Amino acid sequence: MKLLRKTALGLAFVAFVSILVQSCGKEPDFDIIIRGGTVYDGNGSSPFVGDVAINADTIAVVGRITNARGRREINATGLAVAPGFINMLSWADESLIIDGKSQGDIRQGVTLEVFGEGWSDGPLNDSMKAEGKRRQGDLKYDIAWTTLSEFLEYLVTKGVSPNVASFVGATTVRIHEMGEEDRPPSPEELERMKDLVRLAMEEGALGVGSSLIYAPAFYAKTDELVELCKVAAEYDGMYISHIRSEGNRFLEALDEFLTIAREANIRAEVYHFKAAGKSNWSKLDKAIAKIEAARASGLQITTDMYTYTAGATGLDAAMPPWVQEGGLERWRERLQDKAIRNRVLTEMKTPTDKWENLYLAAGSEENVLLVGFKSEKLKPLTGKTLAEVAAMRGTSPEETAMDLVIEDDSRVSTVYFLMSEENIKKKIALPFMSFVSDAESMAPEGVFMKSNPHPRAYGNFARLLGKYVREEGVIRIEEAIRRLTSLPAKNLHIKKRGSLETGSYADIAIFDEETIADQATYDKPHQFAKGMKYVLVNGTVVLDDGDHTGATPGRVVRGPGYKGQER
Repeated sequence: MKLLRKTALGLAFVAFVSILVQSCGKEPDFDIIIRGGTVYDGNGSSPFVGDVAINADTIAVVGRITNARGRREINATGLAVAPGFINMLSWADESLIIDGKSQGDIRQGVTLEVFGEGWSDGPLNDSMKAEGKRRQGDLKYDIAWTTLSEFLEYLVTKGVSPNVASFVGATTVRIHEMGEEDRPPSPEELERMKDLVRLAMEEGALGVGSSLIYAPAFYAKTDELVELCKVAAEYDGMYISHIRSEGNRFLEALDEFLTIAREANIRAEVYHFKAAGKSNWSKLDKAIAKIEAARASGLQITTDMYTYTAGATGLDAAMPPWVQEGGLERWRERLQDKAIRNRVLTEMKTPTDKWENLYLAAGSEENVLLVGFKSEKLKPLTGKTLAEVAAMRGTSPEETAMDLVIEDDSRVSTVYFLMSEENIKKKIALPFMSFVSDAESMAPEGVFMKSNPHPRAYGNFARLLGKYVREEGVIRIEEAIRRLTSLPAKNLHIKKRGSLETGSYADIAIFDEETIADQATYDKPHQFAKGMKYVLVNGTVVLDDGDHTGATPGRVVRGPGYKGQER
């Protein structure tokens, strides 16, 4: 009987251990395993077929995973697995307030949106908030923040699918202290501007951004920009600039940019690097040579671009900066004065090196496309050229442009055809070139359908991988992925993003190399790109077999000068 009891106990113990082992065996080893994809690490290395395992928000394993399971397993056989893409210039700050899903960019693999081309969403004062509300068009929202950090936290608290980051705008700190006046700052004003940059850097700004063709940024002199950049440099920040000219004074503007980088001892990047206007296309080679010489001398200079021959901005870029001093209201008032109007008309038609005239750079009014109006009355003109609207009204193109600004109470969103296809390919081949949408991130629905964006809002990154990599072979895919991921991450000095490495955040894009492509056109811009299958942000699946999950795991990504504690 005793023997039987022992035997029974022994069998029970074995059964218990067996159940325990089976139970343990059923417990997944990882939250997610991406299996069998062609893995591109983001550093330019040759790809390999392998797996990526994720726990929580972090990459746990990159390689071959055989004796382990995930709570969720994604079959990536035949698909490219890459780090999430970094959009070095995004205007999704407003569109994310309205719709945090960021579908236009998520469906291209973008997991980090970087804001701050001259204007940033902080620091703001009361008058800036009031003017910001007054200028709102289709996208309407409360301005419930003051500092740049508060804005980024506002987005994340509200819920956004991608991560977000920003430069502090040189224009913004100038307006904060000086309004929109055309004069140098006083010593006291400049010190306050520097203090605003210092605060933004300590709150996590990536550096200082400028956009020098536009009023009131145009009014800032080189020494003012150097002083702001010196502050950013103290915090290991970066200077990034839409330089003072991309046209008639392209090379001189590039010299100014390099002077600022040298005198402030700061890393620096040229926004949407281009030679604008047919007469300036030949300057690109000299501009590239200047950058390469600066890099060889020890300056850390980089560039970024979008993959289209047209740019997009407003009709302000067709009129001289002097008429815009004091802001939109003063600009509209002046355009209603006959003498001033005649002077503006003459200057719009006259080639000059004194300001950047995109109307002339486009070559003709047929190459100026009107894509966004504030006024419901004018919205039927969306998608028409300036030439078409002028013909409809029986007025000159220049008069029509002035009238539209007055009537719409806005700068009127405008696409200008400026660049050559040959130069696009030449720029893509540069090893220090990153990529930008220079646009919102939206969806073909709701309020977004009230205007026509530039097609880059839906297609810029997919266009690179489809047209220029797969179809035309301008660069190899592993190099394109490096320039979309680790290159911008290293340039920004942000950690644990931009590469598929153990310990990095799980920002991942999984796509079909054979089908990824842009579908948006100038006539029909509201079309998602195709070929992106899965996107993960901080370990959360946001795009699942081509469908947006609605997840909003985006976080604030902060620069190296951040003095707080990462969340």
